[in-house]
Amino acid sequence: MTAMTPAQREGETAARLVAAAKAGDAQAFEELVRRYRKRIFALALHLTGTPSDADDIAQDVFMRAYRALDRFEGRSEFFTWVYRMAVNRSLNVKRDKGRRSEDPFDEDPRIAYAVSVDADGDPVKAAELRATYGRLLRGLDSLPAEMRTTVVLVVLQGMSHGEAAVVQKCSEGTIAWRMHEARSRLHTAMNPDSVRKRRPLSQELEGLLSELGLPVLSPGRA
Repeated sequence: MTAMTPAQREGETAARLVAAAKAGDAQAFEELVRRYRKRIFALALHLTGTPSDADDIAQDVFMRAYRALDRFEGRSEFFTWVYRMAVNRSLNVKRDKGRRSEDPFDEDPRIAYAVSVDADGDPVKAAELRATYGRLLRGLDSLPAEMRTTVVLVVLQGMSHGEAAVVQKCSEGTIAWRMHEARSRLHTAMNPDSVRKRRPLSQELEGLLSELGLPVLSPGRA
């Protein structure tokens, strides 16, 4: 008998919890929220750039999911269903608020978190990293909404092209094209010749730079 993959086990667990929640088990739905809320919040944060908006979106998504649970037919995974709701809600919030040009990128919570992890309390490193991450996020946020969403789902949320295609209701070929185009645009936005760092990046940010095809320089290189 072939062992299930982690994704298959996760899907089976979610399906079991959904069935229990439909039958009136409130704790089962609470467990679904516990399992997915952090990822929904992170997704919304990357798409809106605002913690308060991300928190509101996460809360709204699970409220909507609970109210619509009886209509969830299980044709897709539960996480795909709530991810799609989160993407749509996030893009609507971002569009309604427009570009947050009044908010300097050095106050962006995504940058603040990354710098707090990578700078290790060194103000010089913090300034260098803030500039690098600021360029990266300017490039990311300048991408068309659907392309930016694809990058966030694949790179930061760890979805396969197939999973991202289901969430975004498009083909895997479209996802592959968006990732290819995003890499090209972010190369230009980042100006690779100016990218420098003095110590290893956090695992998430190094993975993002690598996935986007940007150079990850060794410490001490000029």
